Amino acid sequence: MICSPLFAGRRYAVLGLARTGLAVVRALLASGAQVTAWDSRDEPRQTLANAFGDRVELADPVSADLSGYHGIVVSPGVPINRHPIGEAAVRHGVPLIGDIELFAQARAALPAHRVVGITGTNGKSTTTALVYHLLQSAGVKSLMGGNIGLPILGEAPLPEGGVYVLELSSYQIDLTHSLACDVAALLNITPDHLDRYGTFPAYAAAKARLFAMQEPGQQAVFGVTDQETLDVAIVEELRRGKDGIHRVDGTRIAAFQAEWPSLQGPHNLQNAAAAVAIVEALGLDEAQWRAGLATFRGLPHRMERVAEANGVLFINDSKATNPASTAPALAAFPPLPEAPDHRRIHWILGGLPKGDDLDECAPWFGNIAAAYTIGDAGPRFAELLDPHMPVHRAEMMAEAIRHAIAAARPGDVVLLSPACASFDQFRDYEARGDAFRQIVAALLEGDGTP
Repeated sequence: MICSPLFAGRRYAVLGLARTGLAVVRALLASGAQVTAWDSRDEPRQTLANAFGDRVELADPVSADLSGYHGIVVSPGVPINRHPIGEAAVRHGVPLIGDIELFAQARAALPAHRVVGITGTNGKSTTTALVYHLLQSAGVKSLMGGNIGLPILGEAPLPEGGVYVLELSSYQIDLTHSLACDVAALLNITPDHLDRYGTFPAYAAAKARLFAMQEPGQQAVFGVTDQETLDVAIVEELRRGKDGIHRVDGTRIAAFQAEWPSLQGPHNLQNAAAAVAIVEALGLDEAQWRAGLATFRGLPHRMERVAEANGVLFINDSKATNPASTAPALAAFPPLPEAPDHRRIHWILGGLPKGDDLDECAPWFGNIAAAYTIGDAGPRFAELLDPHMPVHRAEMMAEAIRHAIAAARPGDVVLLSPACASFDQFRDYEARGDAFRQIVAALLEGDGTP
């Protein structure tokens, strides 16, 4: 794990004991810090007590005396805009920080290295995994962590010359104050998490803070698909000049996209363009990144190819939990040039809705052969889509997949891209994607084979 002598003898409170919180506790204890920890759930507290005994004090930092503490390490999932921990921090004069800030502070004790920070509303997991893959393929020692689900403090430090590749959510950036990324990237900004930020500009400003933490000479990469991202790029160009600022649109690498089976569609061209700009800033050349792009296999639940049978492709895009995430998946499979009237996509969508419309998906309705609605959002989505395409009101995923298999023709795509959260029927998007994968496999092995 990543430790630092800087933390020795200091006192920290840790709020939230899921995977990241437990990694923070371990790293702080190994560094010689004193730790008070808490979670509102009984099970994580018991897990902590079993693992560390009396080495950790169990107490709620909201009501504890935090005088003399060096930080309250908050899980990114804690809503700091309305949780009383914010008032407690102000009352005791203790900063709210996250695990990424602890990593930033620990960097001075690590072997010489570089850090890549990647944020954006959509595509950041794919881009993070792709940058990591390109570096690994080129023989560069690297680690991947952050919002992608791997707590960075739980990883073994890299040797000299290594690169830490971090996916960063706006929540993590909110809790980070000193992470100077050697290369920082903003892919896009679309409305999200407005319950936390109140307004879209406030959400965009949270993303922009990643660049405010950079130092002179460090590099920044920006997508060009939305005005909000371009506005951040313009501000950075005015602040530090255009040297080291890279705007990417995919034009330079579009001719190679056919070589990347797991990176199809305009959104993945943009992700790949950002990844290429990042690794070039780190010193990779075209031969290295082209070889890496061709061998990238993608992420589970993000445009994941789970099966192909009788010319029909099955795609698990369960991680698309809002319409803005689903829109690029719909754009990725237009009618083929030789059959311009053949709509190819059998779209399975629905779940717990984050809004009341599918406006961001509407430009791609012409690619859809039929829709199959499920979950709480099913009735509303069916009403929205009925004027534009055949709609099957399936409610449950197995029924939707069965209808889609029966209707699909060679060259078609059965696409789970829900545009919704999963919590009405599944634990999380991963469980939903796993269910899709398993049901597809079972139906293709049985009578449901197209």
